[in-house]
Amino acid sequence: MPVNYLDVVTLGRTRLSVGRLGFGMAPLGGLYSPVTDEQAASVLAHTWDKGIRYYDVAPLYGYGQAEVRLGRMLQQHPRDEFVISTKVGRLLYPLEEVLARPELDRDFQRLGSVTGIGGETSGEDLNDWYYRGVPDVRPVYDYSYDAVMRSVESSLERTGLSGLDILWIHDPDNHWEQAIGGAYPALADLRSQGVVSAIGAGMNQSEMLTRFALEGDFDAFMLAGRYTLLDQRALDDLLPVCLEKGIAIVIAGVMNSGLLANPTPDSHFDYGPASEAMEWLDKALKLKAVCERNGVPLRAAALQFVHAHPAVATVVAGVRTIAHVDDTIEKMQVEIPDYLWDELKAEGLLHPEAPTPKLGK
Repeated sequence: MPVNYLDVVTLGRTRLSVGRLGFGMAPLGGLYSPVTDEQAASVLAHTWDKGIRYYDVAPLYGYGQAEVRLGRMLQQHPRDEFVISTKVGRLLYPLEEVLARPELDRDFQRLGSVTGIGGETSGEDLNDWYYRGVPDVRPVYDYSYDAVMRSVESSLERTGLSGLDILWIHDPDNHWEQAIGGAYPALADLRSQGVVSAIGAGMNQSEMLTRFALEGDFDAFMLAGRYTLLDQRALDDLLPVCLEKGIAIVIAGVMNSGLLANPTPDSHFDYGPASEAMEWLDKALKLKAVCERNGVPLRAAALQFVHAHPAVATVVAGVRTIAHVDDTIEKMQVEIPDYLWDELKAEGLLHPEAPTPKLGK
């Protein structure tokens, strides 16, 4: 049956309750194009008016300004009426210091190299990063114990909040040893001290999250892009382990960077140009064709599919306009016939073992 986005579920083994739809702050941090404070405030106020109470952010998003913008809105509401998650693993340094210290593990994510917009970029062209209209700071990877503590303190300062609910180790793909040996003990200490209620990791891959699940004591994971209507790789490794251990999954990147929202070569896939991922673009077009034959919007199928897995607690959607907020809510309430999922499996577009929503259940 359609997903009631206002339904509240318990996040794994924690005492936290989250709605079935959360809001991700990356777009309002200026992902791909600038967003003004006024635009962000308007969209955030609308999400609150619509009943959304779970918000996810990170120091990376807008290089701190997403946390500031979210904090301004949340400070207007009682602390026990919302859940907020943020991330650790990147510290924000003044731009001049980043340029002057090549030994820093700099996070060079530039607009040109990531999205194909604007042509090639030089190695030091820090005005062409994929967050636009940002402060004169840049992210530096650091998953050490002390860096995590500094990161949490900085996030509290930027948001202006008295506490945080969930902390994710953010994108530690190339930093396993430091993440499991530094960041994880820091988060575990913060949890035991009652500073946060839940800890986990957030990544665009399922393999390392599976390793975290097997080697640590985590409450939840944020999985981006690896369990979607387009890509169900996590069904074979991460999700069974999480079910066994009672670890909740928060789905991000449900549209695979926008490819499922609008499958064209001009769209993004995994934060890069879809034109450079033709195999995935072709699959997205086939998914769209089956959905259209059955009178179902592709976005509706994408949003509702992931909720059928019992390990999934909620979906975090990142949008930048009021219209996109309303459209996301609308698509979660579309009635989808059971035979759509059967047809997708019959055509080899959906993992044969993937749980699917059932109309009337």
